[in-house]
Amino acid sequence: MAVTRQPESLPESQSAIGTVKGPGESGNQYVFITAQTDHIKIGEFVFYRLADLDRPSLDILGKVAACRLVDHLPDRIFADCEIDPSAIAALIGFKYSSPEIYEVAVEVIGYFHPSLGFMNPRRPPEPGAKVYLADNPTLTSILNKKAVGEVGSAQIGHLLLRQGQGVPVVLDVKEIVSTHMAILAGTGSGKSYTAGVLIEELLLPQNRAAVLIFDPHGEYGTLEGMRGHPAFQGEDGYQPQVKILNPDQIRIRFSSLDYYDVMTLLPDMSDRQQSILNKAFSLLRKSKKYERWDIDDLLHCVYQADIVQDESGNEKQGSSASALEWKLTRLANSPYFHAFEHLGPRALFEPGQVTVLQMNEISQEEQQVICAAILRQANQARMNTLKENNTPDDENYLPYPVFILLEEAHRFAPAHEPSRCKAVIRTILSEGRKFGLGVGLITQRPGKLDSDVLSQCMSQFIMRIVNPVDQESLKYGVEAAGRDLLKELPALTKGQVIVSGLCVNTPVLCQVRQRLTSHGGDSLNAPALWQEHFQAHHKRDRLAAQARIAGRRQPTTVRGVSID
Repeated sequence: MAVTRQPESLPESQSAIGTVKGPGESGNQYVFITAQTDHIKIGEFVFYRLADLDRPSLDILGKVAACRLVDHLPDRIFADCEIDPSAIAALIGFKYSSPEIYEVAVEVIGYFHPSLGFMNPRRPPEPGAKVYLADNPTLTSILNKKAVGEVGSAQIGHLLLRQGQGVPVVLDVKEIVSTHMAILAGTGSGKSYTAGVLIEELLLPQNRAAVLIFDPHGEYGTLEGMRGHPAFQGEDGYQPQVKILNPDQIRIRFSSLDYYDVMTLLPDMSDRQQSILNKAFSLLRKSKKYERWDIDDLLHCVYQADIVQDESGNEKQGSSASALEWKLTRLANSPYFHAFEHLGPRALFEPGQVTVLQMNEISQEEQQVICAAILRQANQARMNTLKENNTPDDENYLPYPVFILLEEAHRFAPAHEPSRCKAVIRTILSEGRKFGLGVGLITQRPGKLDSDVLSQCMSQFIMRIVNPVDQESLKYGVEAAGRDLLKELPALTKGQVIVSGLCVNTPVLCQVRQRLTSHGGDSLNAPALWQEHFQAHHKRDRLAAQARIAGRRQPTTVRGVSID
């Protein structure tokens, strides 16, 4: 259940850090004056107390958006780096005993309502009102929708601007799975690491999720470390299952493919061949005999579809069928598509299990078709199971919600290119909520990800991004993060993430926690590998040279008598 504790009012002995000066540049902003520079961090949480005659006073939370120096020593005093500015100030009678004065702009978030979340009072603070720093227990209560260790919680790290781990950042797993999520980051920012932390949280005893990962680079095999790990053991004997499927184990049944899937896998075809193939699929759909068809069945329908009439009205076989037969025979030889073997929903999903499809040796076209077929079947399985059209012995029986993670999502749903997966992903993102089919997208190029797909992800994890095109795409696709936080993107370091959307009550800057399992996506240390390779080959060459020299020095003998 959600955290419902009302934020406690701070004791009157709590010292203020500043005083309200007046409204800011926008109607949702105010400014205060302070000399306490230790607390002035962009993104820090502060509040003022709003008195109301009709109800108890409310603590109105806000986030520091900007600050500027307003009272300081003259600039000329700082020109000489070798002289202490305070000494010069004393000579001219300028008092330098107090700190510099800053004007701080704060974006109002509002007061926390247990049922409705943050409510904006629409009333600016009075000039002279005191501003306080929000304490750790209050922030822990009102920023997170779940408590640490609660069923449906995922603690991915802690608030970046607080020392130590005083304010944990805990996500609402229900919102992530039901309304989808996206991890957006530049290369080397830690997106796969963050995804690994999230998967670990989903497989902890308080969640026991059913997870499938499409892994184009083979980075998630290290999740096997969850097996037997004490942190994942439940009091009832639970421990997560990890199923790693390498490319040799991936099988998709031909009858799970549709016309457009096959079109993607075949070489370029003429308009006539495309028409014949489409007609052949229509014949397959009309015949119950071919409910589980293979390539031979499709070829039979192709030849049926390619019947033409000559000038005399006699039917004869057209020439397109033979060309299609050659192309379809090549498809039949693919190691990933089979007449009978198949990875159905029951084989891929199970509560308390993560299945990793390692696709690093599979072509991009085949990856897209495999992904489209699995997503389409999982979506249909959830719908038909909820409608009680599937029985427990059916491979499509899926009586529980599932979560699917797509690494390198811009490959599967590119912005301005055709993709076999894009339409399926759009359908799931728009309709999957009511069927319990959640999708997570991970990409290092949000500018190349389809904007409709990105806009459907209601929880976002945004890490360091320096590409201007990618930054611009986030302004329109990820409004929940706030423009002030998006300005921080180039300054974020590895492992720092902006968490926003429905999984938290308000956007926060988070430091991702350390993984419990090892990370499989670390960059290679090229200089160290060069040194290692050189030393190994240099040693081998040196030993070979020594052996040749020793061989020349040995005397030649004939029947035991030296002839040197």
